[in-house]
Amino acid sequence: MKRGQGQWTKLLRRSVALFLATVTVWVLSLTADMGAAADTIRTLAESPAFVSAALRAELGSLPEEDGLESLTGWERLALSQSPTLLAGIGGRGGEEAAQPAATEEPEEDPDDPCQVPAVTSAPEDIVGRTLLPVSESGYDAALGVYIENRPQLDLDVAALAEAPLELEIPEEGPQVLIMHTHGSEAYTPDGEDVYEPTGECRTADKTKSVVRVGEEIAKVLTEMGLSVVHDTALYDYPEYNGAYDRSLAAVESYLEQYPTIRVVLDVHRDALVGEDGTIYKPITTVNGEDSAQVMLVMGSNALYDHPKWEENLSLAVKIQAEMNTLWPTLARPIGLRENRYNQQLTTGSLLVEVGSHGNTLQEALAAARMFARAAGAVLLDYKG
Repeated sequence: MKRGQGQWTKLLRRSVALFLATVTVWVLSLTADMGAAADTIRTLAESPAFVSAALRAELGSLPEEDGLESLTGWERLALSQSPTLLAGIGGRGGEEAAQPAATEEPEEDPDDPCQVPAVTSAPEDIVGRTLLPVSESGYDAALGVYIENRPQLDLDVAALAEAPLELEIPEEGPQVLIMHTHGSEAYTPDGEDVYEPTGECRTADKTKSVVRVGEEIAKVLTEMGLSVVHDTALYDYPEYNGAYDRSLAAVESYLEQYPTIRVVLDVHRDALVGEDGTIYKPITTVNGEDSAQVMLVMGSNALYDHPKWEENLSLAVKIQAEMNTLWPTLARPIGLRENRYNQQLTTGSLLVEVGSHGNTLQEALAAARMFARAAGAVLLDYKG
């Protein structure tokens, strides 16, 4: 009988403690902002006596009253929700407290911002647009190819489309290098394409970033008969600044190691956000499949020495024309910029933006396959 009363007493004490903890958290939410709540948790985490008692409570062994004398009233009350507090304490500076082995599979917390779900859905407020010019106003254009000429350089797009290239792709050895100056760039999580973020739509998970898109391009080009080297290094993680300097050194090293490489594709994704914060994604539908759009971004000599920039731009115009022939809505206008983007290293260098951060990975992969088929068709004309 006494044993049954003891169990009933323990159950009652835990129920009362849970109720009091709930009331406490409710009062805290009414009287303090989230920053104050976080400060309170940190204060508790810095109390050795509290952490020790919390660990014992976590293990199912609530200390006797004499073991709680050194704790404040708040700390004693908070012990009843020790699992929540320990989850907050872990990782906040210092080593995490050791946890007992779980006896059953823990339940997922849908509100845990650090927990990566197995499946998710892209937000419905992302706005899709097929970005195509409606007139030649604001562009240099010819033969259906449009160039957004930000440096305002003299261009003859028709001549660029028809000009012979110096590009000679050898029969043997690696011919194409695919790399990623910003390899951590990723897309909007959707379906099973979820990842641990390292920033806003960025991840070190190469299976979910633009590195995966580069792998798709490499696969298609290889199937078409080109020899491809894919550099999967992350030059923007963990440090973003200086990424172009690091990727420059890497490309120079590859060109020295493989002197047969003639084409360098630096694969990125764009980011499109309106002034009101709306996220946009460039999207089209080809043969019933949703696909991101592709934009070629080309450097110039507007700011730095880049004597062969027109040769690179001519290659971009030819690939753009091929995309327009095969899939008229796939390509956005070519972007000509003031910077070089390391394109001064070869006469076959392109920066390829595959979709934007609002697109899903699957939309980007669909675009990558089509871009690769168009680029491959052009490059094969210069092989041998």
